[in-house]
Amino acid sequence: MSEQPQWRKKASEFKSDAKIFIDGSFFDAASGKTFDNISPSQNKVIGQIASGDVEDVNRAVASAKKVFDAGTWRDMNPRDKKAIMLRWAQLLGEHREELAFLEAIDTGRPISDALSVDAPNSTRVIQWYAETIDKTYDEIAPAPRNALAMITREPLGVIGAVVPWNYPMMITSWKLGPAIAMGNSIVVKPAENSSLSALKMAELAVAAGLPEGVFNVVPGRGSEAGQALARHMDVAKIAFTGSGPTGRKMMAYAAESNMKQVSLELGGKSPQVVLKDCTDLEAAASTIAWAIYYNAGQTCNAGSRIIVEKEIKEELFAHLHKFLESFKVGNQFDPATQMAGLVSNLQRDRVNAYLDLIGHDGEKVIFGGEKTTGHDLLIQPTLIDNVKPDSRLAQEEIFGPVLVAIDATDEDDALRLANATEYGLAASVWTNNIAKAHKFARKLRAGTVWVNTFDMLDVITPFGGFGASGSGRDKSLHAIDAYSALKTTWVDLN
Repeated sequence: MSEQPQWRKKASEFKSDAKIFIDGSFFDAASGKTFDNISPSQNKVIGQIASGDVEDVNRAVASAKKVFDAGTWRDMNPRDKKAIMLRWAQLLGEHREELAFLEAIDTGRPISDALSVDAPNSTRVIQWYAETIDKTYDEIAPAPRNALAMITREPLGVIGAVVPWNYPMMITSWKLGPAIAMGNSIVVKPAENSSLSALKMAELAVAAGLPEGVFNVVPGRGSEAGQALARHMDVAKIAFTGSGPTGRKMMAYAAESNMKQVSLELGGKSPQVVLKDCTDLEAAASTIAWAIYYNAGQTCNAGSRIIVEKEIKEELFAHLHKFLESFKVGNQFDPATQMAGLVSNLQRDRVNAYLDLIGHDGEKVIFGGEKTTGHDLLIQPTLIDNVKPDSRLAQEEIFGPVLVAIDATDEDDALRLANATEYGLAASVWTNNIAKAHKFARKLRAGTVWVNTFDMLDVITPFGGFGASGSGRDKSLHAIDAYSALKTTWVDLN
């Protein structure tokens, strides 16, 4: 199923009536409420999603707590836990096309990306954390010879995960992998736009042998299901990926309830710094373009600011123009499409509002810049020059295919401009001087810094940010500690 007509036919016939997944089974919302599932590519309702609220969250948390307290999963032999998670990863791989289609129909992402990136990477994350289960050791502290001091990792209990709509399957896997491998139970609240892949992942987990109740999914409104999960007294931790304002609410909900742990992966305004000693500007231009226009700029770490020394800007822009001549923008179910439309009317209108700011303070459109209305969610790749560093265009997260260019007078000025936002999720620097690259990278306030590349991500490295980009890290072995508590057991041997 790789040709455009087949994908389009499947999309035109697809209906997505979906329910809540608790204790291994599907249920209607307790209230009977649903909300529309709108396909971005068709911009029409394709089904109904059960809208969970407090009662459904209570039921899901109770199921997760019951299985955790019983030790069914938590105390299982590590070898057996690993086998179940590996079987789960195998099933995810076998259902790659189905999962990719669900992801595409929900988010509007090109089907080629869902097939080649989202589905296989999510499978790899579950497989990778499965392999950590029998390879993660506890510690013996250097206590006196008449004592034994053990340091063990203990699972936290019930985890609440609230995930966004831009990469729902991958980001859900980032929470699921370490949380479940560590022995926790989890309740996932997917974004309203994108509930389908999480529900399928949960169904496959139970089919693989994961005990019922370990993995539950409650779709619903953030103000209802999301808030109820974050306020729940039996939830030990909230793992949230999303906007800064909602992240602040998550911290408040935790403080107002049981002081649960909170990890936040929030927004970004990632700088792409191009210094004048970068000689391969063609390679830089193509990478810079992918860093902002991939997924129509709907990426938290998107390289949405280009900071370039004046001497090379004109040549760099020429290469960007040339790249876009062959950059395929169009229907998400055309396998050749590299960028499709935005996720919703709401997001389209948000990006349009930023495009309205162009020209108010001397900004100049280099390419793109046209607004989209009606049923069309496709905004063309846009580059805006002469952007003031303190302007809204330079400071706020647009979350669309809009790249703003800021001139730097020299290397020191470029560093100052790169760090001149409240965000600190990611950054890149382009230079031919490796010593300069190391020094520059150390001074960048970002959780991930790329040198002469961008968006090279893998489960083996942690992901998260500084400042308004949040706290805590997804992925890597460090995430195991994020879903566990250290316990010291001191034994007197006298």
